[in-house]
Amino acid sequence: MAVVAHTEKDIDLLARLLRAEAEGEGNLGMLMVGNVGINRVIESCLDFAHVRSIQDMVFQSPGGFEATQKGYFYQRARENERNLARRVIRGERFHPAERSLWFFMPAGSCPAQWYGQWNSGRFKSHCFYSPLASECPRL
Repeated sequence: MAVVAHTEKDIDLLARLLRAEAEGEGNLGMLMVGNVGINRVIESCLDFAHVRSIQDMVFQSPGGFEATQKGYFYQRARENERNLARRVIRGERFHPAERSLWFFMPAGSCPAQWYGQWNSGRFKSHCFYSPLASECPRL
């Protein structure tokens, strides 16, 4: 059962985002990036109050994903990433991204906070940040 409404076009869009943002992190890293994206669609809080669909989430500006500004994002979706996109759309969650709304790749260690949000953990190069439950209760 899907946790967000979607079309096949949305699956391709999310698959391209996973690949462009985290291909170097392997399947698990791409799944975690997918968690962040789907969390932005599920939750209606903070920077994501007006995000209502996968397309809104992928192309949110400002505050969206840098990958959409790179040519690599616009390559055709591959079946592996399409399968990963389906998994996160079905609601599979992976620590430390299960409640995260943000991630980034710092030059060194993960700061305890990033733009006022607490670090929930690191996977390979990416640090993940989650809001307080009181700020975003749906997560």
